[in-house]
Amino acid sequence: MSPASLPDKPALEGLEAKWGEIWEQQGIYRFDRDAALKAGKAQVYAIDTPPPTASGSLHIGHVFSYTHMDLAARYQRMRGRHLFYPMGWDDNGLPTERRVQNYYGVRCDPALPYDADFTPPFEGGDTKASKAADQIPISRRNFIELCERLTVEDEKQFEDLWRTLGLSVDWTQTYRTIGEPAQRAAQRAFLRNLARGEAYRADAPTLWDVTFRTAVAQAELEDKEMPGAFHRVSFHLPGGAGTIEIETTRPELIPACVALVAHPDDERYQPYVGTTVMTPLFGVEVPVVAHRLAQQDKGSGIAMVCTFGDVTDVVWWRELDLPLRPILGKDGRILAEPPQGIEGAAAETYAELAGKTVFSAKARIVELLAESGDLQGEPRAISHPVKFFEKGDKPLEIVTTRQWYIANGARDEQLAERLLERGREVAFHPDHMRVRYENWVGGLSGDWLISRQRFFGVPIPVWYRLDADGEQTGEPIVPTEDQLPVDPSSMPAPGFEEAQRGQPNGFIGEVDIMDTWATSSLTPQIAGKWEEDAELFDLVFPYDLRSQGQDIIRTWLFSTVLRAELEHGTVPWKHAGISGFIVDPDRKKMSKSKGNVVTPAAMLDDHGSDAVRYWAASSRLGTDAAFDPQNPKQMKIGRRLAIKVLNAAKFVRSFEAPAGVSSVDDLGATAITEPLDRDMLATLAEVVRLATAALDEYDHARALDVAEQFFWTFTDDYLELVKERAYGAQGVEGQASAVAALHLAMDVFVRLFAPVLPFATEEVWSWTHDGSVHVAPWPTVDDVSSESPTGLLPLVSQALIGIRRAKTDAKVSQKTPVTHVTLAAPMLLAEAAGDLKAVGRIDVLDIVDGTSLEITAIELGEAPERA
Repeated sequence: MSPASLPDKPALEGLEAKWGEIWEQQGIYRFDRDAALKAGKAQVYAIDTPPPTASGSLHIGHVFSYTHMDLAARYQRMRGRHLFYPMGWDDNGLPTERRVQNYYGVRCDPALPYDADFTPPFEGGDTKASKAADQIPISRRNFIELCERLTVEDEKQFEDLWRTLGLSVDWTQTYRTIGEPAQRAAQRAFLRNLARGEAYRADAPTLWDVTFRTAVAQAELEDKEMPGAFHRVSFHLPGGAGTIEIETTRPELIPACVALVAHPDDERYQPYVGTTVMTPLFGVEVPVVAHRLAQQDKGSGIAMVCTFGDVTDVVWWRELDLPLRPILGKDGRILAEPPQGIEGAAAETYAELAGKTVFSAKARIVELLAESGDLQGEPRAISHPVKFFEKGDKPLEIVTTRQWYIANGARDEQLAERLLERGREVAFHPDHMRVRYENWVGGLSGDWLISRQRFFGVPIPVWYRLDADGEQTGEPIVPTEDQLPVDPSSMPAPGFEEAQRGQPNGFIGEVDIMDTWATSSLTPQIAGKWEEDAELFDLVFPYDLRSQGQDIIRTWLFSTVLRAELEHGTVPWKHAGISGFIVDPDRKKMSKSKGNVVTPAAMLDDHGSDAVRYWAASSRLGTDAAFDPQNPKQMKIGRRLAIKVLNAAKFVRSFEAPAGVSSVDDLGATAITEPLDRDMLATLAEVVRLATAALDEYDHARALDVAEQFFWTFTDDYLELVKERAYGAQGVEGQASAVAALHLAMDVFVRLFAPVLPFATEEVWSWTHDGSVHVAPWPTVDDVSSESPTGLLPLVSQALIGIRRAKTDAKVSQKTPVTHVTLAAPMLLAEAAGDLKAVGRIDVLDIVDGTSLEITAIELGEAPERA
């Protein structure tokens, strides 16, 4: 682009559309692979970009953290690095399925055949309040096609918003977590995990969401405070020798009881450990055992172990080698068949519970306990934390299912230590966020459950042989890597025909899909085309930066470190930038569930992208930011700064070269001779040093603060002080010094602000430069001045402020001339007396040597007549 003439009235409006289109046309942000290869890996800066859930809606927190990531990207690009900055869409998983159900009014029934002519009952409808029974059942293939269709449309809207925000990603490097390359990467990694023994299938107690009918991993849990009640229930000692009383919030699980457990140091129950008791109502003999997790001060001090009421039951069951007596089905209802040991009259009692929900079963069993005399007193109301699936609205249950797992260090101390070591190799910003990662690794209670009983996702790539009786047998059948991606639910197993599916001596395909994190944990491999483009992968991996929110350290960050360690034996990236939360004026975290989220589109429309980016850049990584939509102060300040950059740049660049100089561009650093100008540039050099050091440490807020503070001094004081000289009021040499200093300083400020205010700075840069400011070199100290600041500019600024204040106190116009002023100040001030006299409208200026600045006398002339 050729340098443009100065606009009559620069404005922020319309800059996003204007420059977004130009950047795309010119490929400003595209990864230049050939240049990167020539420069070498050390000159590449690769970012592992968070792929947002395309079926969701972007909220203010996304804008906050993605802006933080973009600040680092833009800075590194200006530092001469070749940016590999892709964008991904996390389009598979439960959120997408729920959105498709609500949007089209359908639900998936895998038993139904594919309908090539199917038309959904709604197109863009809102059926969130509808029940599953009201939604039209369709085949799995039809359902997946609708998921594909809707995610593509959602992704377009997301991309538009990201472009408006000014994210400098390379849109030619976009990927989808449901796309074929992503499926190949996820399935390839799984097969390698399986071959190394890191992936396995097992029957085990599984956290289960009864609404979504799917298993839930530890990382997806959320505790919610719920009302409950302690019920004091009697268990009977043999031969009528008395009772032991327990307190439980889940009396409906008494049929699933397998033991009573007390702490080994609890003297009250030591005589009973090793004996047995009989369960109330059902008369099942269960042992009394000891375990360190029993809480002596909770309830009666002895607890009922059921299979399964909570995760502690699972620990007791596993470590004490207790029997299995499950009574809950995957639908959250009591199973029809009673567990082993419940017979005769007890079986008839159990039949009263069969088929009931947990809530109804609890109500009935409390009635039965009261009738039998085994309920002691009235239930005692409490409030206690209950585990939920983070996207669910009913408490989780624990059922026994066969699921796929990947080792994560919970049962392997050596792997856990390696993961902790990898965490120490990553530079966390801020550093204290590393503790969250380490706490998560240390607190894992089981391997990573990766299988999900859903439909839209990456299929688990295995089949199972059937024996002559049609039962599963032997090891799973797996594809070769060159056959990926595969869908075992619709493709025959290698060596079999489709007609053999489900037949004796045939096969069945795995119908479960991978947890969405099992794909998202491979974003560095997917974006870098692992095993598909070795040259690219070697160039970008390990990446330089992972930027993300603090709430997904336990999920995305940890799982990515795990997969990189298992597959590559290294960290996936060198730096992890962790953004804080957005909180409302009451300091409550903003979230969709709380209903206090502000939509990004409205923010961008109301304030402009540069203003929104300024707001995000004002907060350090790891620090929560308060946002009040009724009074968005920071965005207003950011908008004011962006406008000031436009206006100040136009004013500075309106000064013409002095007589005898053909162009301002011909004025070099040698033209800057005046002490005030040199002092300003020396101070600016220190600002550049501080801002650069801050950005090297991923402290964008500090970099913005030091640049902004001096920019306002530059515009409010320095510019006012030297403008008369820049117009030629003090001769050619003084004019040349002022004009050269102003132009140099403005170029530096524009580059300092470019990462934060990309649209305003690009507009300004285009007036006098070819090319984009965003690929211009980042300013250095040597670009400005190597001299140390003398303190002259602050002195002159203080004097000017004092003179302005005197005029204000006298209630006269600032244009009122000063006939005489005496300043007690360091004599250094005399070097800029001419500039101060010009801007202060001073006839006589006396400077008395002193250590600090003070106006000792001032005489004002007559105020000019008002027009």
